[in-house]
Amino acid sequence: MDPNVTPPAPAPPSLLQWTLGFILVGIAWGFTTPFLRRAAIHHHPPPHPVLQSSSLGTWQRKLLELWFKVTDMLRNPSYAVPLLINLTGSVWFFLLIGKAELSLTVPITNSLAFLFTVLGEWWTEKKVLSRDTWIGMLLVLGGIALCVQSKAS
Repeated sequence: MDPNVTPPAPAPPSLLQWTLGFILVGIAWGFTTPFLRRAAIHHHPPPHPVLQSSSLGTWQRKLLELWFKVTDMLRNPSYAVPLLINLTGSVWFFLLIGKAELSLTVPITNSLAFLFTVLGEWWTEKKVLSRDTWIGMLLVLGGIALCVQSKAS
């Protein structure tokens, strides 16, 4: 192999790969949010007697309270699993913004997250989606299509 020859640049991802990446981030961010909310609402942490100790200072007590709140939530699978999926979406987003155009990636993923949040609420909380909500969701999809079309031309 000749050291003076540069290897060919890798082929850019296909439109299908970009679309799948945007949708996966939208699902990971949006669809998990109602599950996180439901887990937080139904969370009943166990008592922590150490917090009642008179030997603790105010700041020590506050730090321990925070520590117990975080660890109690992370031990709860109904919270930890959606959180892990949500954070995975953030990793995918980080990978996308390194390759895709920023002015497309941010609005598309955030708009899809909104749409999947609405669908997640419908799924988890059995919320009825009004006609106006459906129209709004279609308008968001139309806005995404306009963003993509404007960059393609």
